[in-house]
Amino acid sequence: MMQADKLYDVWWQNRAEGEQQMEERHQRGWQEVIQLIQEQDLSHMAVLDFGCNQGGFLRHLHQAKPFKEGVGIDLAQASIQVANARKGDLPLTYVATTTPEQFANRFDLVISQAVIYLIKDLKTHAWKVKQLLKPGGVYYATYTDLSTNPSLEHFTKWINDNSLVESNAHTLDFIAGTFAAEGFHVEIQRRRPQGFIDISRDEDGFLCIADRMQATYEQAYLFRFSLAEK
Repeated sequence: MMQADKLYDVWWQNRAEGEQQMEERHQRGWQEVIQLIQEQDLSHMAVLDFGCNQGGFLRHLHQAKPFKEGVGIDLAQASIQVANARKGDLPLTYVATTTPEQFANRFDLVISQAVIYLIKDLKTHAWKVKQLLKPGGVYYATYTDLSTNPSLEHFTKWINDNSLVESNAHTLDFIAGTFAAEGFHVEIQRRRPQGFIDISRDEDGFLCIADRMQATYEQAYLFRFSLAEK
């Protein structure tokens, strides 16, 4: 298994489901996150998508809340190539990099989705995000806390069997404490999806439907980490 600080081709190694299928499944979650972002007018803002994969989220965000500049970063080089091929004339740039801190003090908003659980060294991640943000900047990060979910062990094995980066079961307290120690003001809210949940897939990391529903309705969160204005 590769480290989370090394570039690779694509993250998801499951032959039955590629990056495109994953992107299509995540679109509903993107819309939910966009609705939860407190900032309404992004027209003057620079936005970074941390772990952008094929770049779809920034395209959706720009359609809903147009922003001045968007940058997506990821470790998956082939996915970044797809992202750049799809950006059209939107103000977007996608980069495969292990050093996001190269974009120091550039962004008003940083957003990551289903990324924190793939980062083992969360302290370094919090430091890197702080470097990226301008004073008063905000980092939104989704996280599903499976620490009390009966499917935790099964989910971890499923991710590790299909991913080039291992899963990490951080607790909410550890995440909050890590970012607070880096100087962030920490807020959180529970994510509650609207409408029906697709349970038709043969394998999604959960032992049963009840565990999946518990994760979706009780254990899915959106963190908001903000820096003070200087």
